[in-house]
Amino acid sequence: MAKKVGYRCGECGWQTAKWVGRCGECQAWGTVEEETARGGVHVASAGAVSAPAVPIGQVKAEVAHARSTGVPELDRVLGGGLVPGAVVLLAGEPGIGKSTLLLEAASKIARGQTVLYVTGEESAAQVRVRADRIGAIHDDLYLAAETDLSALVAHVEKVQPGLLVVDSVQTIGSAQATGVPGGVTQVREVAGNLVRLAKERGMSTVLVGHVTKEGSIAGPRTLEHLVDVVLHFEGDRHSRLRMVRAIKNRYGPVDEVGCFDLHEGGIEGITDASGLFVSHRAEPVPGTCVTVTMEGTRPLPAEVQALVARTEAQQPRRSSSGLDPYRVTMVLAVLERRLNAKLGGCDVFTATVGGIKLGDPAIDLSVMLAVASAAGDRALPSGLVVLGEVGLAGELRQVRDVRRRLSEAARLGFTRALVPAGSLDAGRGRRGESSLVRVDGRSSFAPGFDVVEAENVWDALNHVTS
Repeated sequence: MAKKVGYRCGECGWQTAKWVGRCGECQAWGTVEEETARGGVHVASAGAVSAPAVPIGQVKAEVAHARSTGVPELDRVLGGGLVPGAVVLLAGEPGIGKSTLLLEAASKIARGQTVLYVTGEESAAQVRVRADRIGAIHDDLYLAAETDLSALVAHVEKVQPGLLVVDSVQTIGSAQATGVPGGVTQVREVAGNLVRLAKERGMSTVLVGHVTKEGSIAGPRTLEHLVDVVLHFEGDRHSRLRMVRAIKNRYGPVDEVGCFDLHEGGIEGITDASGLFVSHRAEPVPGTCVTVTMEGTRPLPAEVQALVARTEAQQPRRSSSGLDPYRVTMVLAVLERRLNAKLGGCDVFTATVGGIKLGDPAIDLSVMLAVASAAGDRALPSGLVVLGEVGLAGELRQVRDVRRRLSEAARLGFTRALVPAGSLDAGRGRRGESSLVRVDGRSSFAPGFDVVEAENVWDALNHVTS
């Protein structure tokens, strides 16, 4: 007889003696389920093996080589393409363009192998209309509208595809699991079966996933552990720009990003995204500062904007868009404490241009200078790009790939740069002297491109205001 031992959260493993609707640890709703167990630990007996163990040097690595999807920007994020037997989870907000991207990629992959596209959210006719609009029609691209797992497996056995696309995993249900499709138990059961099917057949599989209102992937956390690659599709509904970011990747880098242009005729990759996140104006404006962030191996110049306004409210607002609010708060605290900026009675708004989300620590100095420029109503010098991580003591810390960042800035026409001391292996000022060091960067970057190194925020602010 099974013995009840309590209830457990399907995402974080939190246990409780009675059922609750919300997990007390991760605060997720609907993830607490009844757990049963039998007394004692059963000793597993030897069974049949799927393949004998062999020395690792005799394992054929060719079967794990990635194959191009035909979409260069998607290949960049995946680490070269889709690996046979790999399971990819692509998550994003509704209407962001996930289905359009996968349908276009599926049509190009179908030129070399059979592809099965299973839709559980739309009818086959609706998907056909989209395929006509973006030109994604191919004889080896098969389409099925199913919401039952057993029917999906039957389609796979009949079509024998090299690539399976399931749109989406939350709409597929299994008769072997309790609950409704999209629930924790159902998603775990469906995903587990699809992963097993992909590994047994060496079939690349792409699962479309929903996200919650907080932006995290809906369903149990085990879903992200089961798959090999997790991609996030990001973008602003009011903009055509879309970005695919790798969160987990067993076959490639996890910090790459792909840029796409979503339009009526489909979705296209943007091979050169430099300049998309910078405002183009004739004269500099107070409260703006340009930095260069690294998205994987790609340097992207981005503009940080700030607005400082006096307020009569007891609690001034601190609002940020595209930036980490906790890091912005830290930078503002350093600005007030170390540079004696008076921001206590002011609302401070910070944002990025173009809808890009910046999490690189190298943008700290640009946020600080943008806020200082807005507070003093004084524009920063034109043609300036700023790099540097700000420490709590006011020091500037070095960041990675400085030369690549500055080379990209010089290519776009910037003429000067402010970086932390030692970034270009230049000598620092002697004790008691200014720590500002001017470096001749003409031979490395571009004619007339000047680089100035600063050790702390005081020197950085003095340079841009002198």
